[in-house]
Amino acid sequence: MSPFEIAVFAAMPFLSLIIGLVLSVLANAYIERAQKKVMLAFLVLVTLLILQNAAEFILENAASLHWALRIFTGVAGYTLRPIIPALFITFIAGGKKSLPAWILVGINAIIFHTAFFSNIAFTYDNNNKFYRGPLGLSCHIISAVLLVYMVWVIIRTYWDNKKEMIHPIASTAMIVIAVLIDTYVPGIEKLPISSLTVMLAVSCVFYYNWFNAQFVRKHEQDLKAEQRIKIMISQIQPHFLYNTLATIRALCRKEPEKAAQVTENFGLYLRQNLDSLNQADLIPVEKEIKHTQVYTDIEMVRFENIRVEYDIRDTAFSVPALCIQPLVENAIRHGVRIKEAGEVRICVFSHNGAHVITIEDNGVGFDTQEDFPDNSEHIGMRNVRERIEKLCGGTVTFESKLNEGTKVTIRIPREEKTA
Repeated sequence: MSPFEIAVFAAMPFLSLIIGLVLSVLANAYIERAQKKVMLAFLVLVTLLILQNAAEFILENAASLHWALRIFTGVAGYTLRPIIPALFITFIAGGKKSLPAWILVGINAIIFHTAFFSNIAFTYDNNNKFYRGPLGLSCHIISAVLLVYMVWVIIRTYWDNKKEMIHPIASTAMIVIAVLIDTYVPGIEKLPISSLTVMLAVSCVFYYNWFNAQFVRKHEQDLKAEQRIKIMISQIQPHFLYNTLATIRALCRKEPEKAAQVTENFGLYLRQNLDSLNQADLIPVEKEIKHTQVYTDIEMVRFENIRVEYDIRDTAFSVPALCIQPLVENAIRHGVRIKEAGEVRICVFSHNGAHVITIEDNGVGFDTQEDFPDNSEHIGMRNVRERIEKLCGGTVTFESKLNEGTKVTIRIPREEKTA
């Protein structure tokens, strides 16, 4: 095979890999625009480095010296290498350029562009042999400084989540090892693609997967935050706000002390709903029950025909915020409010290896064969079921008979304590 065929054969797998990654980045909806540009620039840079390696191999094995082309490929290779850590630093910074890193990249480029008219960086003799000048190690030194700076940026950025450091630092170590192989292993310079370029191309895959995992997690966090907002909004219905304020106004004239108590409960209810926006994790069931009690105390003032009872015998577990109160609200609004003597009973107990919560009413009931409609009144019910299943591994079941009442049962597996 000719040098050209060998170079093409060696470069094709890596170029195919880069093309696949470029298409993946362009199609990835999770990656932000600024960081997508940096990632694409990174892939283009590695592509140019692969082509530079292949061209240098072809020229090195040419029958005669092509001095201008050899200088051009050499300058390209030395100029491109320090840009890689600088781009990565920019990517970690969310698309914002780091001025010190790019100043070093500029200095390196200036030094090696002198090869066109000077030998202070490198040159070739008439026998096509490479000679390093007094500033020939500038690329190595500047790249090493940038790699150290890159590691520092990684540690600074992910200090609070140290597991995220493992992959980039390990990849950086592999890049350093590749440089040492290129420098000290005899005969390695005869390969068409250097160890460093191979490692950079392979690292593109690992970095893409690492970045994509971060973007997906961020997207999921945003969705959870949006869901919490929807849950909160679904529980603070306008009619409840207006009716409660109307009740307080009426009580101010007849029963001022009672009005003060309802006002206090109403403020507590609103504050607890707002606090739920920051509750990404589970909360103690006692806290959720207290929030539910605040809500039911207000409702029992507004509707003297309903009674709510609590039977709490198990509190040694946690639940998602706003998972009991919406069910109780549903029982009151759609079940017992129109009854002459409406009753709602909330029980929390342990049974058969599970924490059990039941909300039972003697209301109008409904057809359990029909799914909850997609409207604001039932979004809370859907969210309760989904969050109990996903966050707790539990279940939510509904039993109901028309004109007799409804029973909702939440079962959460009990965690076994290890010695």
